[in-house]
Amino acid sequence: MNTTKCLIFLKTVELGSLTQAAEAMGYTQSAVSRSIADLEREWNMTLLSRNKDGAVLTSQGKEMLPYAQALCNAQRALEVQVSELHGLTRGTLRVGTFTSVSIHWLPTIMKQFLSLYPGIQFELVNKFEFAEVEDLISRGEVDCGFLGLPTSSALEVFPLQRDQLVAVLPCDHPLAGADHYPMARFRQDPYIRCQEEWDTEISRIFLEEGLHPNICYTVNDDFTILAMIEQGLGISIQPELVVQGARRKLAAIPLESPRFRQIGLAVHRKDPLSPLTRRFIDFVLQWNQEQTSGR
Repeated sequence: MNTTKCLIFLKTVELGSLTQAAEAMGYTQSAVSRSIADLEREWNMTLLSRNKDGAVLTSQGKEMLPYAQALCNAQRALEVQVSELHGLTRGTLRVGTFTSVSIHWLPTIMKQFLSLYPGIQFELVNKFEFAEVEDLISRGEVDCGFLGLPTSSALEVFPLQRDQLVAVLPCDHPLAGADHYPMARFRQDPYIRCQEEWDTEISRIFLEEGLHPNICYTVNDDFTILAMIEQGLGISIQPELVVQGARRKLAAIPLESPRFRQIGLAVHRKDPLSPLTRRFIDFVLQWNQEQTSGR
């Protein structure tokens, strides 16, 4: 069995689109379609249902999915053993992550890690929700993942940094220079939020405070929110990690009731760590210590 075909199948299921899977893996759309067709012919079954909205698993596809995942994980385990024998001169590390870490942390971490182990390749899987990263780790689809704490007890977690949640305002907002942003003011100022299913962390703040913000806009990513705030369209709550380095004219001040999120790196407890994963975790912990001690 050619595991590449299974990897293409899994990536198509993950993204729900042959076109997006092709872009993510560096293939043409026709090559992805041909690989899926080859699998369906070899297994004598229909794995995916194609429609104008993308590709979804058939009932037979759902039955075969865990076996395809097991095959690819076995291939991954083989690569890890080869990597160990070669002293980490080769291998692929799969890392689950979310946008702000992908932008502000990982490029630096990867560059420094690759300077020590240039033969290693990274496969990054970016998600919007911490729960999605947790699922990736639990299913064995990534070797480790950055996410917010707390997590399921099934994961072993290595805490990293505490990221403050701040009110982000236009520079000409009357509170732009204030010590903090009053929570009651959220009822007044036009509020810009991410889609509700991606905004559970912020929604929990309003629920605990017992207030309903003046929601005027709902968008699908944090950086669009920052651009809208810069134009004076409203305000929002964002993690400092999102705001830093945004290169936009914004004011970010603490909330009246200070809030934080704890970011960590996690692996699954039941899976023995490969030498490559262990080396990467140790490297990230050392990098994080240097970052925090230099503040």
